[in-house]
This record gives sequence, structure tokens and C-alpha cells, in this order.
Amino acid sequence: MDYVPKNAEELRATVASMMEPGKGVVALDESNATCTKRFEDVGAVSNEETRRQYRQLLITAPEAEKYISGAILFDETIRQSTDDGTALVKVLKDRGQIPGIKVDTGAKDYPGGRGEKMT
Repeated sequence: MDYVPKNAEELRATVASMMEPGKGVVALDESNATCTKRFEDVGAVSNEETRRQYRQLLITAPEAEKYISGAILFDETIRQSTDDGTALVKVLKDRGQIPGIKVDTGAKDYPGGRGEKMT
């Protein structure tokens, strides 16, 4: 007998929502070190506040929900809010976008994957 998780219908609905035609998932899961490097490359200061402002800009972009079904977030981002105190995760949810969090610790070779990687 095949195993069916208790939340199978919820999982199916989430997958269907994330795979809506014309939409994609945005990766906003840059680590602080990677974000700092990108900021430094353009002469910007990187600290928790400037990273928050940057992420706020991306998450609150007008009409982004028309094209983005979900966002992969970095640990710091999960705890951040907009200028008015609204949690960035709430902004995503209120726009019908699915927030997620980066949980991997780096790409590893996929066993038998002929060069493919997994996290």
C-alpha cells in the first residue's frame, strides 16, 4: 500500500499554486556574506538595515505577485519587517505568494546523479 501523508491535499494545492503558468519562484536566499559582496561590488554598505531595505524593495515591488508565486528566503529575512512593521513573510502571504526558507548547507553531489547536485 502506498503511503499518503495526512496533509497530501494541502501539499498538492501548494505545488499547484507554485506552478501556476507564467509564474516562478524567486530566490531571495542570499547569505549575509553573499549579499555583502554584492553590495560592496556596487559601493553600498551592507548591514542588517540595508539588507532589510533591499529585501523589502524586492518583496513589495508593485504587481510582483502577477509573476512570482513564492520566495525562498534567508534566515535573517524571515524575521524582518517593512518600514511600517509588517513582517516580510506576511507581505508575501497577503499577496498570495508562498514564503519558504533556505534550509540547505550547500550543494552536494547527488549519488548516481552524473554531476547533479542536491541540498
